[in-house]
Amino acid sequence: MPPKTSMRLFSLPPRFLCPSVPRSFVRTIRTIQPRQKTPLDRFQSGNGLPILDSSKTGSFLRKEPMMPLRTGALATKKGMTAIFDPTTSQRTACTVLQLDRCQVVGHKRREIHGYWAVQVGSGTKEARNVTRPERGHFAANGVPLKRDVAEFRVKNEAALPEIGSIISADLFQEGQFVDVRGTTRGMGFAGGMKRHGWGGQPASHGNSKTHRAMGSSGGGQGSGSRVHPGKSMPGNMGAEGQTIQSLKIMKVDRENGIVVVHGAVPGPKKGVLKVQDAIKKPWPEVDLSIGVSTMGSTSEKLEAAV
Repeated sequence: MPPKTSMRLFSLPPRFLCPSVPRSFVRTIRTIQPRQKTPLDRFQSGNGLPILDSSKTGSFLRKEPMMPLRTGALATKKGMTAIFDPTTSQRTACTVLQLDRCQVVGHKRREIHGYWAVQVGSGTKEARNVTRPERGHFAANGVPLKRDVAEFRVKNEAALPEIGSIISADLFQEGQFVDVRGTTRGMGFAGGMKRHGWGGQPASHGNSKTHRAMGSSGGGQGSGSRVHPGKSMPGNMGAEGQTIQSLKIMKVDRENGIVVVHGAVPGPKKGVLKVQDAIKKPWPEVDLSIGVSTMGSTSEKLEAAV
């Protein structure tokens, strides 16, 4: 019987007959290949099909009825005071807010950014303390440099004021309700009794030097021998975003930019707050142009002066 010839030598062609292709070139070829489109009926994105509730369009349509009809304003917290009513003999605690050169500095549009919003700036800032991208943004819109910038979601395009418009205190009327958003005072690292209101451990019965300390953080074998997510523990306290809803406007002083709201608002003195119409109260029946002075941008004023 003749010996079997080994096929290992001839299983692959010689190397010189198989020129190697660089890996980077193969990766480039794969990136320029057109993606295979998934069937339209899989995600219900075709014509005539209902919009999925989990899509961005469905989310936008759900939130649209709750969006405010006009923009809000950035205000600085000046402190707390009280208003005495001689008729009812009631003393009402309230907070004084002041608008500091509040101005519209930009827009967010549905077809570009996916939602409607007004970009509002307040205060002022030296150019050397502003980054080049920020300076370019303000220069492109023809508005002065602002210290604080925030966005206010609105319902549609009709609620977008002209860029450069001045927002005054009479944007809000006495008796209406607003939502105030701010950042709470930072307390640093705090224990569980201060942070979460724990009652503390017993003062006797064998307890030694653990009266304010934390006890067990979780069960043993029965609960998985682990600490469950969301367990209240000592840690950083404060410095969190907070919203106080449905605060009543007590007084409005347009000349000094003062707005007095009922009750307390989050944050320390000199903190910046976002004030906008309350979403859980009826919308104020006022014209959209009230409180917004359409004065044009700074660049237009300079061109008109020349």
